Amino acid sequence: LAGAGISVFIDHVHAIAHNKVMIIDNESIITGSFNFSKAAEERNAENILIIQNKQLAAKFLENWRIHQRHSTLYSQPRAPK
Repeated sequence: LAGAGISVFIDHVHAIAHNKVMIIDNESIITGSFNFSKAAEERNAENILIIQNKQLAAKFLENWRIHQRHSTLYSQPRAPK
């Protein structure tokens, strides 16, 4: 993600945070065990839940912002020149 220019945050406060959540357009939530990988798609027994609810999306977004506030922005190591 970072290599594609997407901000990645590292949450150093919690030992384990195994959340997989997407919040799209402040309205849709995609969550579940699905890893968005080829193995998850073809071999693993994964689940995915898609919810369209603005009020619930706002709660998910607020939870994400709480974690973002105590996280640090990941800096991808630069390749040597």
